[in-house]
Amino acid sequence: MKIHPTAIIDPKAELHESVEVGPFCIIEKDVKIGEGTVIESHVKILSGTRIGKFNKISSGGSYGGLPQDLAFKPETKTYLEIGDHNHFRENVIFHRGTVEGKATVVGNHNYLMGNVHIAHDVVVGDHNIMVQNTMLAGHVVIGNKVFISGSVGVHQFVRVADYAMLAGLTKVVKDVPPYATVDGHPGLIVSLNVVGMKRAGISADVRLAIKRVYKVIYHSGFNTKQALAELKKDPNPAPEVQKVIEFFETSKRGVVDHRFVSGGSDEE
Repeated sequence: MKIHPTAIIDPKAELHESVEVGPFCIIEKDVKIGEGTVIESHVKILSGTRIGKFNKISSGGSYGGLPQDLAFKPETKTYLEIGDHNHFRENVIFHRGTVEGKATVVGNHNYLMGNVHIAHDVVVGDHNIMVQNTMLAGHVVIGNKVFISGSVGVHQFVRVADYAMLAGLTKVVKDVPPYATVDGHPGLIVSLNVVGMKRAGISADVRLAIKRVYKVIYHSGFNTKQALAELKKDPNPAPEVQKVIEFFETSKRGVVDHRFVSGGSDEE
C-alpha cells in the first residue's frame, strides 16, 4: 500500500493493499476502499463511505459528508456507495444519504469533472459524464450514459433517463425522458440525442421510431394520457420505444415540455 506520510488514516478504515493515498488526505473510520483505487492529494473521505475497485480520485474532493438537510440528525447511520472504474476530478463533493441504513449511490465507469456536487440520496447509474460545476440536488436519479454539460442544475427528486443530454447552464425542474436533449431555463426538449443514440448502436429505424413517439406525445394534439394510449396500440414496440412509454407512465414530477425548433430536425 502506497500511503504518503502526511496522510491521516483511521486504523479502523479498510483499504485494499493496492490502494494509493497521496499527500494530506484524511480517511475516517468505517471507510472501505477497494483494489486499485488511487487517491491524490487533499481528499477527505468520511465515515460510512464505500469505494469500489480501480477508481481514480483527484485532489481536493470530499466524499460522504453530512447531507445539507436541516432535518438530518448527524447520528443517523447512512452511507455513500461508489462502484468501480470511476474517475472523479478535482473538488468533487458527495454527501451521504439521509434515511437510516440507506445510501447515496454511484455506479460504474462514470466521469465527473471538477466541482461537481452530488447531494444526499442521489442515485447515479453507469457510464455517465458530468461536466464542470454540475449540481444534483437531493434524491435525483440519473440513468446510464447521460451527458450533463457545464453548470447544469437539477432540482431535487428529478429523474434523468438513459441517453439524455443536458445542455450547458440548463435548469432542470422536471423529469427528462430517454434519448432527449434538454436546454433552457427551465429546461425544454429541443431535439433527440442522436449522437448518443448512434454511439450506442441504436439503428436508424429505431431512432426514427423514437422520433415518432415524441411527435405523438408532444405534437399530436393529444394530452399525455391519450398519447400514451395511442402509442400502446402498437402490439410489438421496440424496447427503446417501450422505455420511453414507461418513463412517461411512471413520472411523478411530470416530464419536461418540448420546445419547437423551427426548421430543425430531431434526426439530423
